[in-house]
Amino acid sequence: MSITEYTPFQDPESLYKLNTELLAQVDLSGSNLLMSFTGFSDAGHVVTQISTELKEELTGEPVAVFDVDQLIDYRSRRPRITFSEDRLSDYRAPSLVLYRMVDALGTPFLFLTGSEPDLQWERFSKAVLGLVERFDVNLVAWVHSVPMPVPHTRPLGATVHGNRPELIEGISAWKATLEIPAAIGHVLEHKLDAAGRNVVGYAIHVPHYLSDAEYPPAAVAGLEFLGAAASLMLPSERLRETGRAVERQITEQVEGSAEVASVVTKLEKQYDEHSEGISRRSLLAGDNDELPDADELGAAVEAYLASRDSAAPKESPEESTGEPGKGRRD
Repeated sequence: MSITEYTPFQDPESLYKLNTELLAQVDLSGSNLLMSFTGFSDAGHVVTQISTELKEELTGEPVAVFDVDQLIDYRSRRPRITFSEDRLSDYRAPSLVLYRMVDALGTPFLFLTGSEPDLQWERFSKAVLGLVERFDVNLVAWVHSVPMPVPHTRPLGATVHGNRPELIEGISAWKATLEIPAAIGHVLEHKLDAAGRNVVGYAIHVPHYLSDAEYPPAAVAGLEFLGAAASLMLPSERLRETGRAVERQITEQVEGSAEVASVVTKLEKQYDEHSEGISRRSLLAGDNDELPDADELGAAVEAYLASRDSAAPKESPEESTGEPGKGRRD
């Protein structure tokens, strides 16, 4: 028996509970499905910001709630809780929910979001594919983010993959063939493709020196890609507004450090040369097709984080939370 023929020993449908009351009232057939999972390479906290924005800004109701106790390893990824003087509060339990949402123009869609499962990937994948078949989903689009040696002063790029050429061609700023650690999104995309379902995935490129902090422009880029793929009007104004403050802070910090400014200039030159069509393997490649020196890139990260820490007390919480904005469009 090959891996592709593997069938879970337990019923995949028992992993979730359906909202039968909602399903009796609405017809979900033919909807588009968006997906975002936290727990894997969330550079710039893109997935977290997108999930928060959609859940807070749009009307949504749960369609299916997954049993996270069967899917999450709590000791390897411990939930957060607040200790305040002599009390514990705000326990943030993991969740994994399929929502029915309505965009700004009144168009309904499905949104699967929450913690990436630690366990039972094959069974979970079967469960999701079953829901896709049940609701005859038109298109599945998902997003994640990766750190890349690109400057924040240029349009954000993305690596796009899937089986819809019209959503892929002319967008990917980086194309390569390599073996990577899989995320559940990759596994689902692979299985959806094999099942003949329309699927597309977007890996947003986040400047590597900003990957540890919230970077709203990258979240906006992700929302724009998802919205364009699924023909949805997704909210981004709040992220754009907060992002403007973040970009001002970054500009001030780069201008205040000759070392960081020098590295950003080199990244700009590298980016521009690649955009002009100079033959290179990818944006990762430098002169003579060599990868940038790790120490040089690491110095930029350390310098940026140090300058950010020293500047943090001067900023209010509102000013330090990020913006969207210059997502690449085609």
